[in-house]
Amino acid sequence: MCAQEALWQLELDEVVLMPVARPPHKEADADPGAELRVAMCEAAVGSDERLAVSRLEVDRGGPSYTVDTLRAIHATSPGDDLTFIVGGDMAASLPQWREPEAVLELATLAVAERAADRREAIGERLRGLRGAERVRFFSMPRMDLSSTEIRERVRAGRPIRYLVPDDVARLIGARGLYRTEVPA
Repeated sequence: MCAQEALWQLELDEVVLMPVARPPHKEADADPGAELRVAMCEAAVGSDERLAVSRLEVDRGGPSYTVDTLRAIHATSPGDDLTFIVGGDMAASLPQWREPEAVLELATLAVAERAADRREAIGERLRGLRGAERVRFFSMPRMDLSSTEIRERVRAGRPIRYLVPDDVARLIGARGLYRTEVPA
């Protein structure tokens, strides 16, 4: 849904989903691993020609920092005008990211936000950063659902149909993903 809204509202040519090799700041509970996250992204994209999946971060391995990824994309596609899509919670934390001003220099930051009053709060948090004028907001239909909740529903044996694309639900079921905690 987020990719669709970004394509339409921001008039983008394409949205590329990029699964992370290893999140630098947090571990997802019951993480099935990078290869299965790539497979779920590919299942989610399906045959929509406006959507694609990149293995750049997975193939690079290790912790993934946005600034490094944006630099790698610029090195291989210097003429592309990049838009990095994040949720409001991630946008608010941008000042704590690695080289946040470089992120804003390398790409427009597109913030998926559900409540307009949060836009002002996020704008205030980013106001001191060079490049903050490159932040664009787009609205999202209200849907209180997180990836954590999806994993918890699967673990509890509750249905996820209509909450994720059908091909993703089938892949999760076929592989038995998220049924148990991953040992530390």
